Amino acid sequence: MKNEHHFEADVIIIGAGPSGSIAAAQLCQKGYDVVVLEKQHFPRFSIGESLLPQCMSFIESSGMLPAVEEANFQFKNGAAFRLGDQYTEFDFTEKFSPGWGTTFQVQRGKFDHILAQQAEQCGARMFYGHEITAVNTGNEPTLLVSTDQGDSHTAKAKFILDASGFGRVLPRFLDLESPSSFPVRQSLFTHIEDNIQEGLERNKILITVHPQHRDVWYWLIPFSNGRCSVGVVATPEFLSQRSGGPAEKLKQLCQEDASLNALLTNSVWDTQVQEIQGYSCDVSTLWGEGFALLGNAGEFLDPVFSSGVTIAMKSASLAVPVLDKQLRGEDVCWESEYAIPLKRGVDTFRTFVEAWYDGRFQDVIFSRNQSPSIRAMISSILAGYAWDLDNPYVKDSERRLNVLVETCRQAV
Repeated sequence: MKNEHHFEADVIIIGAGPSGSIAAAQLCQKGYDVVVLEKQHFPRFSIGESLLPQCMSFIESSGMLPAVEEANFQFKNGAAFRLGDQYTEFDFTEKFSPGWGTTFQVQRGKFDHILAQQAEQCGARMFYGHEITAVNTGNEPTLLVSTDQGDSHTAKAKFILDASGFGRVLPRFLDLESPSSFPVRQSLFTHIEDNIQEGLERNKILITVHPQHRDVWYWLIPFSNGRCSVGVVATPEFLSQRSGGPAEKLKQLCQEDASLNALLTNSVWDTQVQEIQGYSCDVSTLWGEGFALLGNAGEFLDPVFSSGVTIAMKSASLAVPVLDKQLRGEDVCWESEYAIPLKRGVDTFRTFVEAWYDGRFQDVIFSRNQSPSIRAMISSILAGYAWDLDNPYVKDSERRLNVLVETCRQAV
């Protein structure tokens, strides 16, 4: 017979990824009883391994910085881009916005587990192997939960934060999902023993554009243990033109770029190649009575600028003070205090992601004789500071970028 349990908390968080753990830690620090329900068991594999410096401020403010620094992750100070024989680097310490200029490249299984453990040390009650099977929001938000041991739970809280990432628990149950404005794209990815002796700046993520198809790109993310994350992003139609399974397709595509092929000559492909398709998403609202959506549960753009974890952590840092005010009985407006501020930075990233795929931003990145001051402003956005309204390319991103594109193209 299945065991039935019931527990209550001030706040229930769905998902123990970065946004869930950051929110849990910060809420516990404010004295709230927090329960985190995670479907999987940690550590578990996840992509999104190249953090942005903006993340470090959220990690630091949550009291997790010492544990992250002690984990021996790969130091990261920028991003490198290659298209054929064109190559450029952005050093994030040479940016316009104040704040952290360095960060880490991480195996997410280990990284996310550290954050979750830190949230537990702050007082959060973590439950792994717990899947949400039904949702009732409103004055008394209630979740029905089943465990991988066959038990069932009823969980009640004053408020629910959905940090379930691509699982998008509340959007699915509450019918909040809406189509993304981005075309459907697919990613093939794996981890390898890279055996790269020279030619790779391990302190930076390497983004390589396909030599013939500028909307197809590769990532190479070095780790501190001699391994790399490697992946490709393209439309499903493009990938369907390649023969074989995911591993054969990824290897074939890597061989189509001469510089990437040379880097990976001695690599050992010892891990299964995985694929994900249609990951871009949007929702009709980021909040409702008794709940709010964090990170990828609300919206995911595209992996090209590694913005996912930054947006997730930013969403947690914005949601916690609003929820704190609400739980203390103050009037709050989730739209003006949470959704609109979060969307400002997301829309900045959106501008640059769209411009990446239509070629405009690539023309900027690979242009010569760039203004150092403008380059510093662009570097800030690539470093995750997409909410810095002192940066003209944040405050007026679309117009400013288009002017810059024309300037770069005329120079060519």
